[in-house]
Amino acid sequence: MSNVSGFRLYLLRAIYLLITVAQGLNIWPLILHHDKAWGMNEGVVICMMGALTALSAFGLRYPLLMLPLLLWEIVWKTIWLIVVAIPLWLSGAMDKATAETAFACGLVVIIYAAVPWGYVVSHYITRSGDPWGWKTLPSANKA
Repeated sequence: MSNVSGFRLYLLRAIYLLITVAQGLNIWPLILHHDKAWGMNEGVVICMMGALTALSAFGLRYPLLMLPLLLWEIVWKTIWLIVVAIPLWLSGAMDKATAETAFACGLVVIIYAAVPWGYVVSHYITRSGDPWGWKTLPSANKA
């Protein structure tokens, strides 16, 4: 089993719930009821966010198994803040829409705080990876 506390598991579930409900209420009406064709970039972003909100629902039941979703959120938002928002802010060229997005992406600090980093290190960084090659892995259900 894991050494992640019950409190941390419920904190993760709260993050998944927030993504599923709050972001889902914004994204799914756009997906289900759009009245005009989207441009390629807009369509990609909306569909990716829809997938994120749908998959985050699995995090309510499997908070540790779905950690890669939260890691993806952390990585893309951190990259965007460093590469896009901070240079615009430092140059004084940040407009209102970008500032609003920067604020929303800045809320990623909540996810940073919720992630059990010891678990991430032990399960994704220092743990042996799956074998390479064509061998079939033994089934976990065999007795």
